[in-house]
Amino acid sequence: MAGDSDFATLRKQMVETQLAAPGRDITNARVLQAMAKVPRHEFVPEHLRDEAYRDYPLPIGYGQTISQPYIVAFMTEQLAPKPTDKVLEIGTGSGYQAAVLAELVAEVYTIEIVEPLARRAELDLNRLGYKNVKVRAGDGYLGWPEAAPFDAIIVTCAPERVPQPLIDQLRDGGRMVIPVGSQGAQELYLLEKHGKELTRRAVLPVRFVPMTGEAQRR
Repeated sequence: MAGDSDFATLRKQMVETQLAAPGRDITNARVLQAMAKVPRHEFVPEHLRDEAYRDYPLPIGYGQTISQPYIVAFMTEQLAPKPTDKVLEIGTGSGYQAAVLAELVAEVYTIEIVEPLARRAELDLNRLGYKNVKVRAGDGYLGWPEAAPFDAIIVTCAPERVPQPLIDQLRDGGRMVIPVGSQGAQELYLLEKHGKELTRRAVLPVRFVPMTGEAQRR
């Protein structure tokens, strides 16, 4: 098992070769700094920690995965987070994406439908000192209405259509990054809200676990 200094070296290599390298082209300096700082190995099962900084997703239990580092960085960069933002994340998973966001924004609200994952992520985020993250076990389709509106929303599971409650909870001028579509035919979209208008732009073909719960009943 690698030690802390080894993990720091692996994080640096991850940023240089997987994120900022030609053809990957993550250029947002704040995003790159966050990716270089957050200990991804703390958010994967212990027996997989030596693989934490590799360029692929890893299983975290309950049929869920932690996305590959590039996808986390790409989605975060598309979100264009500001230090004053309040962000909603749907699909906490291991808590890693929430930790990256916590380095970049004022407040993170994150919802996970698999309760044991939500509880584990909350413990890990607290243990690692991420005090600006609030975790809820529940159905992300419904959002977090009492904390709305949000400056940005990031979704890490794929519904067939963009949930209306999430659109409603996005602040005017806000941005949402969300994968949409059935398995095998998903696109990552960047949505921007301007009054009652919602612009939509496909930015990357992706493969995410489906959004469950209310999303599957609609």
